[in-house]
Amino acid sequence: MNYDVICIGKLKEKYWTEAAAEYAKRLGRFCKVTVWELPESRLADNASPAQEQAVKDAEGRAILAKIESLGRQQAFVFALDPRGREMRSEDFAEKLSQIVLNGKSRVCFVIGGSLGLSEDVRKAADSLLSFSAMTFPHQLFRIMLLEQIYRACKINAGEKYHK
Repeated sequence: MNYDVICIGKLKEKYWTEAAAEYAKRLGRFCKVTVWELPESRLADNASPAQEQAVKDAEGRAILAKIESLGRQQAFVFALDPRGREMRSEDFAEKLSQIVLNGKSRVCFVIGGSLGLSEDVRKAADSLLSFSAMTFPHQLFRIMLLEQIYRACKINAGEKYHK
């Protein structure tokens, strides 16, 4: 199985990059995970709502182009969004298992920028997934996502995991 994490922005601090590398190493025995970092747009603090929407739309077009380049037909796309469905780790593992059984060879997880996801990305996704109604920094959230993918792989392999 191929997992793609498509995100806006880069990990900046060393401790985040080290955490991401650790999960990538752990995941290597189960699957292939690729993180695609797309450019983050910067806005002035006093940006208008129209400017914010234009940035969100531009980021959305970049995300959709990346999904297409990876082979949309073979992919199941999760858009990470606070309005999405929350799942227990066991249910998430089962969902990933079902995706494979349904013939998809790739799962794409999309993490938007600081302004969130464009409506076009939400509509293009096969599923909206939420980890919580809370807001998390993008860098921390990427690590949380990698950890949950790792946990799902362990569950699906019948291995012990921390509850």
